[in-house]
Amino acid sequence: MALRDILKWPDTRLKQPCAEVDDPASVEALVTDLFETMYDAPGRGLAAPQVGSLVRVFVMDAGWKDGDMAPLAVINPQILDVSEETSRMDEGCLSIPGVTAPVTRPETVTMVFTDLQGNRVERRFEGAEARVAQHEYDHLDGLVHFDRMPPEDAADLMHAYERQS
Repeated sequence: MALRDILKWPDTRLKQPCAEVDDPASVEALVTDLFETMYDAPGRGLAAPQVGSLVRVFVMDAGWKDGDMAPLAVINPQILDVSEETSRMDEGCLSIPGVTAPVTRPETVTMVFTDLQGNRVERRFEGAEARVAQHEYDHLDGLVHFDRMPPEDAADLMHAYERQS
């Protein structure tokens, strides 16, 4: 296990779509490092590209800060369905520290993914878990939360982030 450095925006690796994982066992050490790095940061989710590994893997634990640990490793996720109901909340990102952005996302999302044992899992996420899962999923497609905002709002936040960096 090892803590990994978290890439900071605008590192170009954060803008690249990630490759599928052929063998879940091949990313076991990466998943362990992602969990260790996420908890240390401290975050609720962390995607492989945030530590420079351009593969479709993320980890999450939406409730651990409230005492309800439920670590989840997600490999090769696909979104099957999202709710029509949406909510707007401020989101932070470990790759864009110190800047939160209001992002509108579906309230629920259903994903299919592979777990570390190679099993296909279909899961519906709601509330905070849905938000974290969608945020981390975006990273696998080379998106950050700025990309989910109107361009003028995103530009203002990007400038604020660049000034503090």
